[in-house]
Amino acid sequence: MTKNTADETKKTYTNQTYTKQGAAGSTAREGARVMGTVLVTSGTGKTGRRVAERLAALGVPVRAGSRAGARAGGVPFDWQDESGWAAALDGTEAAYVAYYPDLAVPGAAGAMAAFGRVAAASGLRRVVLLSGRGEPQAAVAEEALRGACGEVELTVVRSAFFAQNFSEGALLDSVLGGELVFPAGSAAEPFLDIDDLADVVVAALTGDGHAGAVYELTGPRSLTFEEAAEELGRAAGRPVRYVPVSGPAYAEVLEGFGVSGPEAGFLAELFATLLDGHNSATTDDVKRMLGREAKDFTAFTREAARDGAWHG
Repeated sequence: MTKNTADETKKTYTNQTYTKQGAAGSTAREGARVMGTVLVTSGTGKTGRRVAERLAALGVPVRAGSRAGARAGGVPFDWQDESGWAAALDGTEAAYVAYYPDLAVPGAAGAMAAFGRVAAASGLRRVVLLSGRGEPQAAVAEEALRGACGEVELTVVRSAFFAQNFSEGALLDSVLGGELVFPAGSAAEPFLDIDDLADVVVAALTGDGHAGAVYELTGPRSLTFEEAAEELGRAAGRPVRYVPVSGPAYAEVLEGFGVSGPEAGFLAELFATLLDGHNSATTDDVKRMLGREAKDFTAFTREAARDGAWHG
């Protein structure tokens, strides 16, 4: 998807996704015909980019917010600078909110409350919020937004661990290096393909009946990181070995890659907390929203390999 032209994106999305979604897809198509401008925060990120592409393919006006602003073809939007939020929201009807770096970080709840107030004052009608599955502090941030946004329709999408973290995220270098060092122990995780997440977000933004809903999105089966490493190796054509480590040890690894000490410590603690087994169960919320099964991890690895994710 990231390598397609705009026309190819529209053709691919229309032919391969919405034509197979049944009622949920029909609702999104109908809603998109009358949809006003949508602000996509973190519009150049992994999820925001995909959501923006899909909305544009449906003919929905998109305003991609990022710190780069016009240089990235969008508008200025920085989670650390509230002064620009009102301008980014001016004239929009809905927003996809993806907080960087994570809703569980200190200060996220305050940012969500502030955004909710600005959104309500701007006349925004609908917000879809990306959250983390099984993250207590993220749930606090969700409530802060819910309490501040007044009459704005809020839908929360809680995601499992992204499959694309192995192909275009923090773990790409580990896969390329053949050692997947991570503090996940032997816990299983139902890895979610971000393309499924983006499809659900678009359905919630453009369709009706999602106000107040909380969706927990997972892949169709759970794998341990050892099993995931084996599948990644098969698809990449090179051995990939899972190396379980403690949270503090992983923080040291991150610092070795240039991550600051506080951020490394936070990320290591977050991963260790999330990947302790409490998120291992799967849900059928992707199927409920889209009328089809979530993408399996094996399919993700094959597609990523085909697209050259691990040619480095």
